[in-house]
Amino acid sequence: MIKQTFEFDDELRVNRLGYGTMQLPGHGVWGPSADEANAVAVAKRVLNSEVNFIDTADAYGPFYANLYLKEALRDYQGPHKMIASKVGFTRQGPDVWTVVGDPNYLRQQVELNLWSLGLDSIDLMQLHRVDPRFSIEEQVGVLADMQKEGKIKHIGLSQVSVEEIKRAQAIAKIASVQNRYNLIDRRDEAVLDYAESQHMAFIPWFPLATGKLASDQNSILNQIAQNHLATPSQIALAWLLQRSEVILPIPGTSNIKHFESNIQAAYITLAPNEFEALNQLAGKVN
Repeated sequence: MIKQTFEFDDELRVNRLGYGTMQLPGHGVWGPSADEANAVAVAKRVLNSEVNFIDTADAYGPFYANLYLKEALRDYQGPHKMIASKVGFTRQGPDVWTVVGDPNYLRQQVELNLWSLGLDSIDLMQLHRVDPRFSIEEQVGVLADMQKEGKIKHIGLSQVSVEEIKRAQAIAKIASVQNRYNLIDRRDEAVLDYAESQHMAFIPWFPLATGKLASDQNSILNQIAQNHLATPSQIALAWLLQRSEVILPIPGTSNIKHFESNIQAAYITLAPNEFEALNQLAGKVN
């Protein structure tokens, strides 16, 4: 049976299928949403669902995704939702991302995340990228300092190697790693394997890269989807959930119906032959 939850600590146990806010801002993850009321409505729908792990970042907008989530949280009275955010990018325009790992900047961005989310502490703060101009020890070190100050509960990394994780672990306990990983792109299998060995959450970004496979009605992905009366996206998410108990997919959308469709993936169990057939898709043209 597939394990449905992941424990970060004794108090933070989350359902493994989460939600990412990256698609809430405008085109190119830049500026406000074309429909800000809808962006807030989507965030409210997420909060009022079984999803209790929400991934965001100060760079999404920048700040707009956090602000929409903050507005949704304003009237939320339900059980605790684990909020994960990130620091380490600056933005200069649509689809333009520049890494900045100056520890002083990272400290400022943690504070701005707290402000833009309306929180006193963030459950999981991730280093969005490692800046080669500063040592990983310096970059993780400032997050560890803010953890001691009570502003961060857990520390995570994003798009890193096993060696970088090990260096970071010498500075602080690393609770998660967020690397690109999906049905097609599995270049970071070694990182996933290491995360499993450390009981470290592995949060795959871009989890729904089904591309041409989904458009080909005769593809194995579509055949399996038809077997389950499901969509190709739901099957791609179900495969991730079945691939490893430490994987926490965070599919993002700005459409409530798409969100409701995505979360149904948690209830799909692939047969062994279906799972193996999907395993063979690694490296296929997307």
